[in-house]
Amino acid sequence: MAMAVAQHHHRESSIDKHLDSSGKYVRYTAEQVEALERVYIECPKPSSLRRQQLIRDCPILANIEPKQIKVWFQNRRCREKQRKEASRLQTVNRKLTAMNKLLMEENDRLQKQVSQLVCENGYMKQQLHTLQPSAATTDASCDPVVSSSTTQQSMRDANSPAGFLSIAEETLAEFLSKATGTAVDWVQMPGMKPGPDSVGIFAISQSCSGVAARACGLVSLEPTKIAEILKDRPSWFRDCRSLEVFTMFPAGNGGTIELVYTQTYAPTTLAPARDFWTLRYTTTLENGSLVVCERSLSGSGTGPNAAAAAQFVRAEMRPSGYLIRPCEGGGSIIHIVDHLNLEAWSVPEVLRPLYESSKVVAQKMTIAALRYIRQIAQETSGEVVYGLGRQPAVLRTFSQRLSRGFNDAVNGFNDDGWSVLNCDGAEDVIIAVSSTKNFSGTSNPASSLTFLGGILCAKASMLLQNIPPAVLVRFLREHRSEWADFNVDAYSAASLKSGSYAYPGMRPTRFTGNQTIMSLGHTIEHQEMLEVIRLEGHSLAQEDAFASRDVHLLQLCSGIDENAVGACSELIFAPIDEMFPDVAPLLPSGFRIIPLDSKPGDKKDSMTGSQTLDLTSGFEVGPTTNGARDAVSCHSARSVLTIAFQFPFDSSLQDNVAIMARQYIRSVISSVQRVAMAISPSGINPAVGSKLSPGSPEALTLANWICCSYSYYLGAELLRSDSLIGESVLKHLWHHQDAILCCSLKSVPVFIFANQAGLDMLETTLVALQDITLDKIFDESGRKALFADFAKLMQQGFAYLPAGICMSTMGRHVSFEQAIAWKVLAEEDNSVHCLAFSFVNWSFV
Repeated sequence: MAMAVAQHHHRESSIDKHLDSSGKYVRYTAEQVEALERVYIECPKPSSLRRQQLIRDCPILANIEPKQIKVWFQNRRCREKQRKEASRLQTVNRKLTAMNKLLMEENDRLQKQVSQLVCENGYMKQQLHTLQPSAATTDASCDPVVSSSTTQQSMRDANSPAGFLSIAEETLAEFLSKATGTAVDWVQMPGMKPGPDSVGIFAISQSCSGVAARACGLVSLEPTKIAEILKDRPSWFRDCRSLEVFTMFPAGNGGTIELVYTQTYAPTTLAPARDFWTLRYTTTLENGSLVVCERSLSGSGTGPNAAAAAQFVRAEMRPSGYLIRPCEGGGSIIHIVDHLNLEAWSVPEVLRPLYESSKVVAQKMTIAALRYIRQIAQETSGEVVYGLGRQPAVLRTFSQRLSRGFNDAVNGFNDDGWSVLNCDGAEDVIIAVSSTKNFSGTSNPASSLTFLGGILCAKASMLLQNIPPAVLVRFLREHRSEWADFNVDAYSAASLKSGSYAYPGMRPTRFTGNQTIMSLGHTIEHQEMLEVIRLEGHSLAQEDAFASRDVHLLQLCSGIDENAVGACSELIFAPIDEMFPDVAPLLPSGFRIIPLDSKPGDKKDSMTGSQTLDLTSGFEVGPTTNGARDAVSCHSARSVLTIAFQFPFDSSLQDNVAIMARQYIRSVISSVQRVAMAISPSGINPAVGSKLSPGSPEALTLANWICCSYSYYLGAELLRSDSLIGESVLKHLWHHQDAILCCSLKSVPVFIFANQAGLDMLETTLVALQDITLDKIFDESGRKALFADFAKLMQQGFAYLPAGICMSTMGRHVSFEQAIAWKVLAEEDNSVHCLAFSFVNWSFV
């Protein structure tokens, strides 16, 4: 009784007694507290005029001083903040407790693995000591794959539900041994160090048969919701074309068994796609964990829709799946295992590292699954806010449609209506057409566009060397004018808007150079960015001089993190109406760059001048010829670039559009090759013997000539004295804050070199620099000043040009405070090699 009185007294004092500004307690009646609560809930802002009006209109608050009311609201706001913070800390504590449990389990698994490796090591030493030759060839990798006899026995039993249940239980046991046991020798995924900000713990197989990856992490969703999302593989696995549940029946223990046929896309135009015929088993364990495990039923020859499967190579899924355990207080701990045999023997030799890499499987499937679940969890909780007022699900659908449309174009499946035109195997660009392809992304006929002809796709693949995929994609995204033709973009956009087929060039348009990127959203770790690109254009025809020719593109950019090992980099875009409707038709085009793992036997010879190789000699299935092997092993940093562009066409213009598309794709390939050479890390490295332009000295030699000539003529140092040592001269000149450019001494001077600031000022690249003449970058007054001082420059060796305006290649004005020009002397014969210019304190106007 006394305890109850004390509790009542404590509750009454906490409600009715409050400290005022002087530190004294002020007692309020229950009615006054209720009135103050109503005012606070309706008007939480302190300076609200509405709050003051409500206080004046409430008679019960009339005898309370305004200062006391203000203090009450301050205390109320503090208590609310304390409650929110306490709730947040409780949530964080639950997450940390679950993560600690996960780490302890991972530690136990690693200790078991260490113990097993120690035992195997001792066994091997004992066998070697007793000189038993057979021990030297014993495989101690703990290969988790079922032996062929076991698999065949399972297949023989798979003629009844009991046989399927036997396979399912066997699959469950093997999957659990990979997810939480030591059946696979897991090693940490390179570049994915676990930590407080990490999405999860990631590992890849080291020595097992096939390719395998594993992930585990904490997700704030319920197990059934996670299982529902992950079983819908096309929604999160971008390479999944279709998933069909052929049949489903209960397992008798509360679980379900499904026979699933899955088709996946090929990442390039150089190898066929893969499909899977699997058994999927969903059940609940005794400890309450939910398990979804899956494995192939046979290597080949079974599954529905045999006609459609003719374009696919049957791959094998070893026991894989998801282990989802509920956490106290909400959320789940999830373990993901993907173990595949992608039949690498059936692809060209140069592409086999792509099909034999556990890192690629980890990035495309395992890590992608966990990140997608985390993304959905954050969107559900309201932590993610997207631009233009779009719902997350709508933007996610746009990303999926862009990726799927690009994959459809790259693969060109017959059942989508695609057929190849005049491809004899020697053509570098493949032209395919489809008259039945639906690219509206909706089943509503009213929102679909009908074309009398269809869709034409031009596509090609090539090998890149010594250029990180993330760097190249980032450049292609930020410098579209370096490779794209605005008239082609305008043609595709106009065709989608009105269904017209004006041939490019019939209504010429000038691209102003202004490219605006508007972000719509990105994934939680910025692996993907969805954005709208606005390209400003103006018609060159007088009658349309004031008409806007702006083009809008919906663009998906992914894989721009250089530290993501094995990650694919993509830039996919499609013309879109400026109103940006939710059901807008999309016709995606773009680039995909996939890194290839270095093979142990690859030679690491020095780079040749070219950064791209012709793959036609190396893409023969089977043993590689010496020529192809030498071609692909000239450098270890290799990647495969796949390009695909789609164009709508009318049947009467098919031949014209095909010629235009073939020429355009070759132009894009040539531009990408030049860009790759220019931005390659070895592009300015004299150690590889690359030249800045034909006939020019090596980069380091030219850098020395520039600095020595500057010192000779102007009596000052262009660089600090401690920078003039060896190869550091080139490095410091390249990163100099002023724009430094060199031009030839021909009748029409052209630029042959620029440092990074010079390239930024002109908005160009080292390769494109060779097409820019000196007079093109100055306006009329600048040219007059240059011509007036040219005789002085040639006579005394240097000249100072006054402040002025020059032009970038994009048409933008650039102001500079001063420009210094001087002759660059060749050390051998003291002859004038070129002219150098230094633009001081330049900026875009």
